[in-house]
Amino acid sequence: MAKLTEAEIEKALAATPDWSEVSGEIQRTFEFGNFREAMRFVNAIAEAAERAQHHPDIMIRYNRVTLSVSTHDAGGSCRRHRGPQPHRRSRAPTSRR
Repeated sequence: MAKLTEAEIEKALAATPDWSEVSGEIQRTFEFGNFREAMRFVNAIAEAAERAQHHPDIMIRYNRVTLSVSTHDAGGSCRRHRGPQPHRRSRAPTSRR
């Protein structure tokens, strides 16, 4: 899988302003009302990731969840991402961000 160029990443992220590139990964942080809401979100992401066979890195800090996606084989973001479409459904209605 070919790694995206900086121009391709910028173009893809223009359509998804809540996501950004951080150290070669596409990343977004979601904030919830409490830990349980955050964990429900993480469990939903886990189910979607399993179905897609594309697993994000997930960092949980109480009511904040950060998702990072990259393709380790390509050494960064790749054409499979084209912005975070596999995780676009990650806009949880209870998310504050």
